[in-house]
Amino acid sequence: MPTSRVITWAVSESKGIETAWIELTGDALRARGRVVGTVPEPYWIAYELDTADGFVTRRLRVTAETHSGTQDLDLRHDGEGRWTADGERLPGIDGALDCDLGLCPLTNSMPVLRHGLHRTPGEEDFLMAWVSVPDLTVQPSPQRYTHLDRGRVHFTSGGFRSDLVFDADGFVVDYPGLATRLAGSATP
Repeated sequence: MPTSRVITWAVSESKGIETAWIELTGDALRARGRVVGTVPEPYWIAYELDTADGFVTRRLRVTAETHSGTQDLDLRHDGEGRWTADGERLPGIDGALDCDLGLCPLTNSMPVLRHGLHRTPGEEDFLMAWVSVPDLTVQPSPQRYTHLDRGRVHFTSGGFRSDLVFDADGFVVDYPGLATRLAGSATP
């Protein structure tokens, strides 16, 4: 039986807000989200995220609107480590299992859920298909997640570091320097 959640975050990094409608079925996730940001420029984003078993990204579709127009991205993972963006191969991220939509706390959940890092000790290195916002370019991003204690995970990417707080279901509550869940969200 699927579990549904609606979570809203205040996103301090973009001086904006994000709401995600999430459906969990076993070890797969489907979500759609809406984002409004004002930094680096005013933008609006709509996304749809599908994962396969093990919370491995299957597809991320994103539309970004700024003063200069609308852009779309269709990012796909073939289940065997290969990625395409709008049908074009992205060999620089071969082997990655996850997408990471810039300034989106939801996409930090997939690797944490897959390895249970919000509940049990461990440290994992990942290569992510990182999507910058609002221009929607895709780049490889090495990241490390380290369990600190129940509900707390240390995150590093390049020179950036932060101790993230997750709820029991593996969704971000607090991402210092990026986003904080608003009270009253995460309801069915």
